[in-house]
Amino acid sequence: MNSRILVIPVMLASVVVIAASVNNGVAAAGGKLETATTTSWDHTAAAAYLDSRQVWWQSWPKAQRDHQTVCISCHTALPYALARPALRQQSGEQNLAAPEQIMFNYIAKRVTLWNEMEPFYQDGKSGPNKSVESRNTEAVLNALILASYDARRNHLTELTKSAFKDAWAVQQQSGDKAGAWIWLNFHNGPWESEVSEYWGATMAALAVGIAPDNYRNNPEIQGNLKLLRAYLRREYPTQPLVNRIAVLWASAKFPGLLTSNERAALLKSISAAQQTDGGWSATSLGKWQRRDNTPLETRSDGYATGIIVLALEQTGMRRLPQVSRGLDWLRHNQSPKEGFWPAWSLNKQHDPSTDTGRFMSDAATGYAVLALLDSQEKTR
Repeated sequence: MNSRILVIPVMLASVVVIAASVNNGVAAAGGKLETATTTSWDHTAAAAYLDSRQVWWQSWPKAQRDHQTVCISCHTALPYALARPALRQQSGEQNLAAPEQIMFNYIAKRVTLWNEMEPFYQDGKSGPNKSVESRNTEAVLNALILASYDARRNHLTELTKSAFKDAWAVQQQSGDKAGAWIWLNFHNGPWESEVSEYWGATMAALAVGIAPDNYRNNPEIQGNLKLLRAYLRREYPTQPLVNRIAVLWASAKFPGLLTSNERAALLKSISAAQQTDGGWSATSLGKWQRRDNTPLETRSDGYATGIIVLALEQTGMRRLPQVSRGLDWLRHNQSPKEGFWPAWSLNKQHDPSTDTGRFMSDAATGYAVLALLDSQEKTR
């Protein structure tokens, strides 16, 4: 195996303890919502919930992939990869949490052995174009996750450079999708649907923007960046609010994506969608239709509130009253027993007692943590 793979031994017993600590009754919010009564939030409980969900994801048969790796999901793995290091820094942990290290090793292995790896999904099993779609999607997510780790170390590793190289290799170079990636589409909002191609491109822009060692100015990728910026600018006017929020977040690190007028108009749209309790609902961020024709949940949720507050904070709007109200909602709506923030599927009604029924709460918890920690960091 290539020496670039970082493998740090982990104690499997610690993984079991993490899972057990929140396994008794972890409920993705459905039915009656249990909320906190204080203005603080529990960092330790949030970390325990995220760790437990990563432990489950890594053991779930449907998440298993070739070469003894697992799928890097948009709902559970990506938010975990972005949020868990921030929690670790907050708590003063010296080493990666056990499931975090395992996740990192999987990604490192897949990047190192990229040409030997099978796509997450294949045409023969999952439907037309799924091999290309999943290959493109994985390439972008690998680059984003590894760049986020490198940003904390302030050094771009050879592993991350390889991940970016893989992503640029599958970027569309011509046609109406020039600058984008052919994104995974299982008709599942908000990250694997007909509108998710644009969201994927915003994640690529974010990855470039946060990458250290002045990677954004690397002469070798200027053609790719020109195509990416042109795509994000060209397609912006037709995007649902969920994608416009994503490009706002990316614009904090990747300049030239939005004009001042577009930012002002976007802020108006975001403000109009804010609910009376101070939060936002993912239902209001796009045009969604559940496959089972059940009504969409309209309560404020941790995913929409977290990602909006984070995007506003990152783009210099943290003093706005909308941000203050959103942060208040986040502080009051963490489950006091289980540590998660609630969110609900846009695709079908799920049993909240099941592991698959918790996917949206996984994302909600990751982005809520990022928003809350960002607000704390800037007020120190």
